[in-house]
Order: sequence, then structure tokens, then C-alpha cells
Amino acid sequence: MRIKLFINKSIHENAAYYYELAKKARKKAEGVEKAIEETKKEIERTKAKKEAKKVRIKREKEWFEKFHWFYTSGGRLAIGGKNAQQNDIAVRKYMTDNDLFFHADIQGGSAVILKDGMKASEEELLEAAQFAASFSNAWKNGNASVDVYAVRKEQLLKAVSGGFVQTGAFAITGERRWFRGTKLGVKVGIGENGAEILPERSKKILKEELLLVPSTGGKEKGEIAREIAKRLGIDVTEILEIIPNGKSRITYK
Repeated sequence: MRIKLFINKSIHENAAYYYELAKKARKKAEGVEKAIEETKKEIERTKAKKEAKKVRIKREKEWFEKFHWFYTSGGRLAIGGKNAQQNDIAVRKYMTDNDLFFHADIQGGSAVILKDGMKASEEELLEAAQFAASFSNAWKNGNASVDVYAVRKEQLLKAVSGGFVQTGAFAITGERRWFRGTKLGVKVGIGENGAEILPERSKKILKEELLLVPSTGGKEKGEIAREIAKRLGIDVTEILEIIPNGKSRITYK
């Protein structure tokens, strides 16, 4: 190895010159090593995301996943129609005598069916009521709360004296169980099979959990869905399918 010496510099100055060169070389090497490690980590993260997506794509979805849905703290399934047609289907095809029907006291909203709701605990009833409140037009209106009622299957009518009730709506007979001033709010995060949503009051915890509330000054559904998807590292379509319609904002308890 050849070393260039400067005749106009002293031995100590020559040594100092090469010492500085060595320091710069070491810093560059450290920077390269760090960049390599970061690149490796990013490659691993990307591979993990791709593998996760492959698993979700291959998984055969459950029948209830075409609706809004969640499991209560007691393990009971609740489903809700995403539109008027699904409201009718949920009641006609999937509601039994042991279930309970929940709906916000406002025109336009999801018909939420709590399976085996007649045996549900008070907490489970409150969770179902909050779910119904959140998937109603009260969210679009930016309401903080709304009244919700629950009835049995036998109290729902599609035909009345003046004719038939419109698609997605039901005439109610008899006494209703009221949940006054039910707060709107949902938790969004990663469940066992991808994006999942729960009523805010649920004790269950999702991975990377975010709290979503209605807000007239918040972000439109598409924009907030992109923000959530970015935070969770999943496809935005998964979020668009499960969150309420209307403006929202992410908050903390």
C-alpha cells in the first residue's frame, strides 16, 4: 500500500490528514451499514404485508361479513344492514325469535340484529345499541348521541293498514326498550382476519386500535379511510367497507 506524504507538512500534520480521512471513511461505512440494515427491515416489512394480504385474499369469508358486524363482550354476534335491502335481509333471513332488533330513533340507519339477544347481558345490549347508533344517519349529522330502541322479532311488521312499509324500514308494535342518549363512537383496528370494527364501549382490544367519532368538521369517509389504512398498514378498501358514512375524526379516550 502506498501512502502519499506532503513535503510541505510536518510528520504530525501528515498523520492528522490521514486520521481525518480515516474518520470520514469510517462514518461513510457506518452510514452504508445503517442504510443496508434499514433496507433489509423495509424489505421484511413489505414481504410481511404481502404475505398478510395473500392470507386474507385466500380466506373464505363468513356469511355475516357481508354485513356490518361485531362480537359482543359476551361472544354474541351482532349484524347490521349496510343498506335498506340488507336491513330487510338481516331480519327476514337471519333473525330468530331469540334475537333482538336495534335501531336508532332517526330516519335512516342500520337494522342491527343481536343474535340470542334475549339472553344478553346489560353490557351486551349497550354495545349493540351503540353499534346501531353509530351506523345511523346520526353519524352523518355529526350528532354526539342519539336514542336507540330494541324490540323482539314479533314486534316488527312489513305490512300495515295503509299498505306495505318501504324497503329497509319496519313498523313497530308494542313496547320498546329504550337506550336514551346513546353515545356514537367506534374502534377500528386489526382483528384475527384483517380490519375489524367494534362499538367504542366494547372491552375487547384490537391491534393498532383507533377511536373514531362523528364530526361535522372532520374528514370525509374516503379521506379518513386512507389515513386509517396508512396507520394500520392495510388496504384502504378494507376500511371503506366497515366504517360509518359521513365525516369523522380520530380521537383518543
